[in-house]
Amino acid sequence: MAQSRRAVVIGGGIGGLTAAAALHQSGWDVTVLERAPSLEPVGAAISLAPNSLRALDVIGLGDEIRDLAAWQGDGGLRTPSGCWLSRTDAAAVAARFGGPLVLLHRATLVNSLAALLPTGAVRTGVAATVADPGDTDRPARVSTTDGDLEADLVVAADGVRSAVRRKLFPDHPGTVYSGFTTWRVVIPVPGAEFASHETWGPGRIWGSHPLKDGRVYAYAAAITPAGERAPDDEKAELLRRYGDWHDPIPAILDAARPEDVLRHDVHHIAEPLPAQHRGRVALVGDAAHAMPPTLGQGGNQAIEDAVVLAHHSDDLAAYTAARLPRTVAVARQAVKVARLNLMTNRAGIAVRNTTLAALSKVAPALFLRGFEDIADWRPPQRPYASRQTPADNHQRSTPREGRLHRTR
Repeated sequence: MAQSRRAVVIGGGIGGLTAAAALHQSGWDVTVLERAPSLEPVGAAISLAPNSLRALDVIGLGDEIRDLAAWQGDGGLRTPSGCWLSRTDAAAVAARFGGPLVLLHRATLVNSLAALLPTGAVRTGVAATVADPGDTDRPARVSTTDGDLEADLVVAADGVRSAVRRKLFPDHPGTVYSGFTTWRVVIPVPGAEFASHETWGPGRIWGSHPLKDGRVYAYAAAITPAGERAPDDEKAELLRRYGDWHDPIPAILDAARPEDVLRHDVHHIAEPLPAQHRGRVALVGDAAHAMPPTLGQGGNQAIEDAVVLAHHSDDLAAYTAARLPRTVAVARQAVKVARLNLMTNRAGIAVRNTTLAALSKVAPALFLRGFEDIADWRPPQRPYASRQTPADNHQRSTPREGRLHRTR
């Protein structure tokens, strides 16, 4: 009986756990090493587009996540006064992109991914880095606080500040500050009923979205110097910046406690890496292509990486060839969108808003076209896609599909 191959995953976030699940289903013996004391992620939500949901279908998780999540699309884009610049609905979005956009708490997704792994596969409270990336004639070696591990494959999913990325590509400049900071809250807001929206103001944005569990996910972004923090607390900072914007923003801010507000500066990889692998080590997610959150694709691209890596686990050059052009293109588009929705020039904002409103009324399909190349992606493995369409009336049209296998 052939000895199973060993994979070590550094990082127990969404990309790392998806890779671990996909590799486990391909027959790999997988160990996940997470620095934090638990897998509980920072309290925020994640938007999953049809591209990443198809990837989750590959590991048999797509329909479960669709069931647990709120469908997005009923809402649109607004100005700070509340004027609608564009309106969309979930059925139209699903029809355009071949499936829904959904929103759920990150913890829900993490728990579902971890449940696909065997008992003991995840080790928390273990810091790890790559001591030797290995090569065709020797395994990789991972150094941990509990000792060294050898592996036939190492998956580096250690995030935007990836130590593994620095080890593999020491001459790469790393990340740069994207020019803005973000705030996020996930809270109950009693009595709040509203359509999902993103609101664009001068150098600032706000988004409000209901979750399926009754809570509200809200996020904000603003152009600020790197490292700047509120002189009092971040709730007070949000009130100063967004307190006079349209409903339901004041109600959400009123319901939030200072300790509910998370703030993080945004960094991205401006100069693409030369590859998403070296030796026996493959980079996934933010470690490989950190990008601004303006397309909502950071986690989605990590999930794509994971299932493509499982497909090309015997040929990491093929993994890089499959992923690098796409992730570079998506990251560059996210940077362009950040410049568009965080504009500060009032004349430019007026032109932008007029154009968006006209497109939404005259040719709404054109308004969605820029996202098509992203959302239309298909994984190399089958089965994929649950073939949900608006005609399904938001109901599952096919049963949960099978486990990972290679296309022959």
